[in-house]
Amino acid sequence: MEYLKIIGNKEISGEVEISGAKNAALPLIAATILAKNEIKIGNMPNVVDINTFLKLIDMLGGSFEKQDGIVKINTYEIDKTTATYDIVKTMRASILVLGPLLARFGHCEVSLPGGCAIGQRPVDLHLKALEQMGAKIDIKHGYIQATAPEGLKGSKIVFDKVTVGGTENILMAAALAQGTTTIINAAKEPEIEQLCEVLMNAGVKIEGLGTSKLTVEGSNKELLEFKDFDIIPDRIEAGTYMCAAAITNRKLKIKKVIPLHLEAVISKLEEMNFEVISDENSVTILPTDEIKPVNIITSEYPGFPTDMQAQFMALATQANGTSTIDERLFENRFMHVSELLRLGADIHLNGNIATINGQSHTLNGTDVMATDLRASSALVLAALVAKGETNIHRIYHLDRGYENLEGKLTSIGSDVKRFTE
Repeated sequence: MEYLKIIGNKEISGEVEISGAKNAALPLIAATILAKNEIKIGNMPNVVDINTFLKLIDMLGGSFEKQDGIVKINTYEIDKTTATYDIVKTMRASILVLGPLLARFGHCEVSLPGGCAIGQRPVDLHLKALEQMGAKIDIKHGYIQATAPEGLKGSKIVFDKVTVGGTENILMAAALAQGTTTIINAAKEPEIEQLCEVLMNAGVKIEGLGTSKLTVEGSNKELLEFKDFDIIPDRIEAGTYMCAAAITNRKLKIKKVIPLHLEAVISKLEEMNFEVISDENSVTILPTDEIKPVNIITSEYPGFPTDMQAQFMALATQANGTSTIDERLFENRFMHVSELLRLGADIHLNGNIATINGQSHTLNGTDVMATDLRASSALVLAALVAKGETNIHRIYHLDRGYENLEGKLTSIGSDVKRFTE
């Protein structure tokens, strides 16, 4: 198993380029199941989750070629409709093949995501929506067994709560359904918007782009002719490197980003007294005389992203005062707190609210363990300012979503090395 050794208190500077968005790429790979042609996708991030999803496409009978950030995918000869536990257990996003497989073939079996009971996270919202479109859903032996022998029918879908994956699954299902589907309380993330744009370029009529109400006219099971496209930049990776600049209080330019997608992150950095300079495709963080505390409430886009709260918690340890983070989207999203405490942070939890007393303790390097993807990045950020040496174990979590993390950090002056234990 691999780990990262980070020597803290190095001066970082320069610029770093952001990769394609993992969370945009995953549903777009799933959407290729709806295609009748080979598709070339550019700016594809080279991370574990993407490679896992491409393996799933291959297991279903599709094919792909990868080279230098470009992936060619051909799903026309897909002849299998079962997404097995062996692959789904490693990545929750595998549930995204449910909608397109069912829409195309009228039946499929998809393993329940590993470690997730129905209702605990909103997979049940996906299933309820597909049932409203005429699907019959059974849960047997850990698998979602879905059938729609007469095809999916357009319907009015009202999500009880905003669900990114549910919106994506129903968008893809609706693209091949018979008639018109209206999605109420749809997610509005940039990744949803790109999925809509790609489907629209393939001939699907979609109204309400960027809003919480999407209307989709289906093709009645006619496969789509996709155009080639590039994945949008990863706003969470960009936000993480912005926090790297902020926590070390150094100037850093983050390139190949869409600043509009980062407005909530930029706003909070400005509240913390950092100057952020934006142009068409980059942002530059400037150092400050005083890092001020901040209060954060996570919410759906365009609010502050839950995927950035762990990084800001690490940053808040360096603020001059007390910060709070109110996590309103996911339970168990504070698993990084115990590891930050090992580094010397002063953090108190009360339910879904974390209180961080900044600068009350100096962070000191030690051995810590990554627990999930974004929690892992918080430990990396804390290690950048901790005195001495920090070893971060179980970094396979990081590899799921950050391309060449140690290479990028090293290029801007950090002392980060990967070892095998």
